[in-house]
Amino acid sequence: MPMSADEITQAIKEALPGAEVEMTDLAGDNDHWSAKVTAPQFAGKNRVQQHKMVYEALGGRMGGVLHALQLSTAVPK
Repeated sequence: MPMSADEITQAIKEALPGAEVEMTDLAGDNDHWSAKVTAPQFAGKNRVQQHKMVYEALGGRMGGVLHALQLSTAVPK
C-alpha cells in the first residue's frame, strides 16, 4: 500500500521539528508525490544535504511503499 500524504508529512515533521510540508499528488494515485519542505534545519546546508535529510526522515521507504517523490527544499525566511 502506498504512503499517504499524511504519513509522509508526519515522518518528515517528526525528524525535522518545525518543518512545513506541502504535498501534491502528481498522478492522482497516492503513489507519485511532490513535496515542498521548508525547515530551519536546512540552514547552512546545500541542496543535496537538505534532500538527504528528508530521505533519511522517510526511513528507507523510498522505492518501496513510497514509489516516487519530487522534492524541493527551502530554509524559512
